[in-house]
Amino acid sequence: MTPAIRLGPLVFPIELGVLLLSAALGLLACALLARLRRVRSDTSAAEAPSARNTLWNALLWGLLAARLGYLWQYRDAYLPEPLSMLDLRDGGWNGLIGLAAAWAYALATILRRRAPWRLTLAALAVASLVWLGGRALIAPPAPQSHPALAELVLSDLQGAPASLAAFRGKPAVVNLWASWCPPCRREMPVFEQAQAGHPDVHFVFLNQGESPRAIADYLRDHAPGLRNVLRDGQSQASRALSNSGLPATLFLDADGRLTGLRVGELSRATLRERLDALKAANGSEP
Repeated sequence: MTPAIRLGPLVFPIELGVLLLSAALGLLACALLARLRRVRSDTSAAEAPSARNTLWNALLWGLLAARLGYLWQYRDAYLPEPLSMLDLRDGGWNGLIGLAAAWAYALATILRRRAPWRLTLAALAVASLVWLGGRALIAPPAPQSHPALAELVLSDLQGAPASLAAFRGKPAVVNLWASWCPPCRREMPVFEQAQAGHPDVHFVFLNQGESPRAIADYLRDHAPGLRNVLRDGQSQASRALSNSGLPATLFLDADGRLTGLRVGELSRATLRERLDALKAANGSEP
């Protein structure tokens, strides 16, 4: 279960793949419908380019609105570092706001008679349905047991045996990281702050494949306040999740069941979004 797309060493969130697929199928539907209409009638050949341009513009306006909607929703998390609003890698988008904005732009363009209404609406409907369907398919599943996680052979930095089972009883966030991973290093202060601010959630930092000395040196210099740091010397967690990308963050309920997985960097806002959902699923206040 890895909600990510891999292209060689690069890892992208699967939401990006769903968006690209929906846009591609919308444009394909536009081209096919335009050809069909030309065969059946004397429809102008200019209809297809006009509808296609409207779809592209609707996509761009939708993306802008989705980002701005998310920034407003989690503005308190972004305000301490305003430049982080420009970092699109955190995956912070409000998709429904974006979809509404795309439709609003398309309808406004049609009403100004700058786009053929049948072709534009049909193509946008195809893109919207594909996106909504894909969104439903990749939505977090119901909490599920993951025996391989409970069986991981872990140790603390002193070499004593450790287990994720010790962190049951409260929701848990398990971060898979390595000191050589730039996005892991960037998000570490976010996790350190969250660990201090959310005592009702266990935060566990599961280093993948590094020596105790390398881990200790990194923590001493960059994250001295971090707690619950464990070592997964054989990177078993990554293999158990069929995941080769770092960082990866697991979200577990109080019974140790997996409720979500994020591959890629988290910002203060996107971590807060996930924590709110995790607490809500466990019946506690966000």
